[in-house]
Amino acid sequence: MVTVFDVAARILNKKGPMTAWKLQKLVYYCQAWSLVWDGRAMFPERIEAWANGPVCPDLYDIHRGQFMVSSLPKGSPGALDKDANETVDAVLDYYGDKPPQWLSDLTHMEAPWREARGDLPPGVRSSKVITLEAMAEYYESLPPDS
Repeated sequence: MVTVFDVAARILNKKGPMTAWKLQKLVYYCQAWSLVWDGRAMFPERIEAWANGPVCPDLYDIHRGQFMVSSLPKGSPGALDKDANETVDAVLDYYGDKPPQWLSDLTHMEAPWREARGDLPPGVRSSKVITLEAMAEYYESLPPDS
């Protein structure tokens, strides 16, 4: 099975070094759009509604302390199948050149992150999971040009 590390390695392979913050948001969007376009989760690791947006704690654990991420100690971009590669490529085509702050702001406006955080004040830590169901329901509902 493909892991979040494989997806992150593919993103880094395609786009080069980037901030840890941006990598986390791109991994999130790969998961979200895989649920819609491929009808499946791209990877099994959970995504949580952290103060600065969606974060996969397992991925965070291996890049903790790094501002810029250029490679990971695990993960293989070649592990993704054709559908997963196409989804990653489409996500990168749309979101890949956006600044990290733009991506974070976008996730903060979207229902999956907001609903997972509930009534937590801005900036408060959280480990609440953004469910696959919430992601699929929200992103399926977006008009095609969103």
